[in-house]
Amino acid sequence: MASLDLMARPERMRGGLRPALIALLMLASILSVTTGAAGVSLAHVTADWITGKEIGLRERVVLFDIRLPRLAMAVMVGAALAVAGAVMQGLFRNPLADPGIVGVGAGAGLGAVASIVLGGMLPGALAATLGPHLVPVAAFLGAWAATLLLYRVASRAGRTSVATLLLAGIAMAAMAGALTGVLTYLADDQQLRDLTFWGMGSLAGASWSKLAVATGLIVPALILAPQLARGLNALALGEAAAAHMGTDVERLKRHCVLAVAALAGASVALAGGIGFVGIVVPHLLRLIAGPDHRRLLVDSALLGAALLVLADLIARLIVSPAEMPIGIVTAILGAPVFLWILLQRRSFGSL
Repeated sequence: MASLDLMARPERMRGGLRPALIALLMLASILSVTTGAAGVSLAHVTADWITGKEIGLRERVVLFDIRLPRLAMAVMVGAALAVAGAVMQGLFRNPLADPGIVGVGAGAGLGAVASIVLGGMLPGALAATLGPHLVPVAAFLGAWAATLLLYRVASRAGRTSVATLLLAGIAMAAMAGALTGVLTYLADDQQLRDLTFWGMGSLAGASWSKLAVATGLIVPALILAPQLARGLNALALGEAAAAHMGTDVERLKRHCVLAVAALAGASVALAGGIGFVGIVVPHLLRLIAGPDHRRLLVDSALLGAALLVLADLIARLIVSPAEMPIGIVTAILGAPVFLWILLQRRSFGSL
């Protein structure tokens, strides 16, 4: 079977994986905070603290208002996308699945595009209240609207068909893409620039206020996800076998879909379109440490966070002092890795 080669990985490799991932995330975080075009060093600020010297306004703004919220957002979004991918792959029993397969990302994209193109038609009071949060709020509402519609289509007599969920997600993504195309056609030049930059993903708009909103959505879903591990392990044997093992399969499906909607929807709302994290990270970890979701979900969060922090660092440095959209970086890094994974699977005869 396809999973036998994964289960045969040395236990020693599995045992050392999580400390290595934690170390990688810590190293990436330190590099992210201490490196940038502004030339502000965390070591200098720490030395000023120790010696009692007052920290300059410029250093305080760069570290506490720009780099730290950006780091926190990268960690949160990277972990959310990777865990959402791991849950989707477990739910569909397909290691090539990702959060976009159920149309959540397309729904979020449609909401964001609608807010950019049609935002000027909102009442002045509402527009002023939402302010810079208009696009992420609209994106999140679009993601949840897509999720609720999808679940309603795929559910009948209290049961949810995974096959219908997949097909309805593809249809919904196509419809959302068509509506997005219509809105893009209606956009003016400035709106087209905004749409292009948002669609390629960016963490440039990170702020503590956005993080406060995102924390209430992403953190509970990240806490819930490991509770799904035992059910996802049972589901790998098939729905009937999982039910015989005591798993409430319908409840598991509902929780998986809701968790993915919260994780992927909030991530797209915060950072725009960022590809490959949700599909490459859990797939790569399956090759290294096996398909046990009790390990996979936590490890995916760590590796996804580290990967996005490093990708954001590269995006900030490669064209410094300008900034490359982070979605381009994740695609450049993720596409070759994904091709390598496919070649590895083919060599094991699983493709």
